[in-house]
Amino acid sequence: MEPFKNILVGLDTSALDETLIKYASFIVDHTSAEKVEFVNIVRNLNVPSDVKKEFPELVENALKERKEKLKASIDTYFKPEKKVKLVISAKKGQAGDLLKIAEKSGTDLIIVGQKKTLDGNGITTMRLARRASCNLLIVPENVTPKADKMLVPIDFSSYSKLALDQTIDFSVRIGGYSEIVCQNVYNVPAGYHYTGKTFEEFSEIMKKNAQQDFAKFMKKIDRRDIKITEVYSQDVNDNLASDIYDLADEIHPDFIIIGAKGRTAAAALFLGSLAEKMVNDKMNHPLLVVRYKGKNAGLLETFREF
Repeated sequence: MEPFKNILVGLDTSALDETLIKYASFIVDHTSAEKVEFVNIVRNLNVPSDVKKEFPELVENALKERKEKLKASIDTYFKPEKKVKLVISAKKGQAGDLLKIAEKSGTDLIIVGQKKTLDGNGITTMRLARRASCNLLIVPENVTPKADKMLVPIDFSSYSKLALDQTIDFSVRIGGYSEIVCQNVYNVPAGYHYTGKTFEEFSEIMKKNAQQDFAKFMKKIDRRDIKITEVYSQDVNDNLASDIYDLADEIHPDFIIIGAKGRTAAAALFLGSLAEKMVNDKMNHPLLVVRYKGKNAGLLETFREF
């Protein structure tokens, strides 16, 4: 997946860190990564001024201790086959400060965790999904980094093309043995009965239309000899994200990869983007949200794409 030259990993010293560090190592070995920055934002360092006067090195020592703990985990689990520049830091602040660090560092990919059973708040993934101006990988607990099968939801937009192009590139980099499953979710429009067709008959019409659109879409894609399987799902509950999750739970992909529209909070709120809906729920599979770097959707662009 290109270009992932600068990677930022948000850690919190919980058991989830092991998984995130291993994923960072996996991504390094299969991209053009040159730098990996591991960051822990420490949020409980609001020390009263009187206490600071009495213990002036309290905060500094706490951050130093946290950094040493991070380094111990990274030394244990970060084992890439190629060398990259490594930065480890513990900083006082809030979870949202990770975005500031990403902007300042010119980050191409942010890797964060999504907790299901572990204690602690973890990283605020929703805020990151809404506001990040780069790619975002959200990794749930207890998953193993691999890419034998990847699920790419397709709506035939330029964002879908970006997601599929990057997925194909990733598959080539890991040896070309991955299977890519492209899913299109279609629905039966209200008022179909006025056509004289049954629900089932019109559903088949919509599916055939989606198949034709997919064939046109794939003419723009360089498959590079990668196996691509197409799946069509009928949306029966007006919840696109759940349709994607249902297929994911059935086929067990190693990544779900989706294209995101824009990056601003205003754009995200107006769009009600699929990316947001997916990261809002607890996930069982790593979710990679890809976007055109620096893409900033203003309100006019947002309404055009809605």
